[in-house]
Amino acid sequence: MGSLVSALRIREPSTVEDCDSTWCSDSEEESDGGGVQRGESPGEERRDPGDQGEVCDSPESVPKVKRSFYAARDLYKYRHSSYQSYRKSRQPNEYRNLRFYLNKIPLVPDGIYIEEILTKWRGDYDKLEHNHTYIQWLFPLREQGLNFYAHELTQDEIKEFQSTREAKRRFLAAYSLMLDFYGVKLLDKNGNVTRAANWEQRFLHLNESQHNYLRITRILKSLGELGYEGFKAPLVRLLLQEALERRTLVNMRHSALEYFVFTVRLRSSRRRLLRYAQRHYTPPHAFIWGKPRGERGEEGEEGEGSGYRAPNPTPEHHRREELEE
Repeated sequence: MGSLVSALRIREPSTVEDCDSTWCSDSEEESDGGGVQRGESPGEERRDPGDQGEVCDSPESVPKVKRSFYAARDLYKYRHSSYQSYRKSRQPNEYRNLRFYLNKIPLVPDGIYIEEILTKWRGDYDKLEHNHTYIQWLFPLREQGLNFYAHELTQDEIKEFQSTREAKRRFLAAYSLMLDFYGVKLLDKNGNVTRAANWEQRFLHLNESQHNYLRITRILKSLGELGYEGFKAPLVRLLLQEALERRTLVNMRHSALEYFVFTVRLRSSRRRLLRYAQRHYTPPHAFIWGKPRGERGEEGEEGEGSGYRAPNPTPEHHRREELEE
């Protein structure tokens, strides 16, 4: 039996390069890795120790930061849904994530309903900071989080969630709630974002409260699972801008590059984000997320306009995202 299971598994990536298809051409096919054995969730439960604040320009004094295989493998599994093959199907009455978003059951173990969170927690930053059980319920994934009372999503539940208007409305309200907590404002139905009115205070907090970087990784993943893939790049672009160009979130820069960017499934969007980051990263020679040496050609670069604009969420756009990753 064991040999049969092993035969069904596709080889798990063994290097960072195996996990990263960002610089492949969009016409190249890539194995989806379906059958990789499901494991823990590094992107959510462990922060890479390479986060750096200010970095001086002297090559001798620059910390030697390597890309984390742990992070790269986690995001590879996420982008390819490699853990999905091992999720058992559930009956509709067992869709706890959907039932929570329909306000039919409270989150466990706190016994709080979604409507209470959405109506009473907005602006209660102490509660949002120090409560550690709600985030897995607000932003479910197809992988186990730290709250073992929360159920992982299944593909069938995702389809049901995406077809339920009430659940989608509350999900976007929850996303807006967390953005406000981080000092960010959701602008439109395409996911474009900007600084909120409270950005100075909230960015000061976010720059030091680094466990929130794990939460942001989870939020980005959940957006993709529940049909809002196009919302990721605008948020990641804003956070990169604050970390690298405006330098209000300097402690976030490694997490943004190692985790946030690689939650984005569309290769062309990841490339735009990394080109932008490379232009503003200091010192330039320490940037380790660019196109591999020897493969750097003359590709068109994103302009320095007003910022990343989300693509129109057309059916063709979503179909391309599914095919490319």
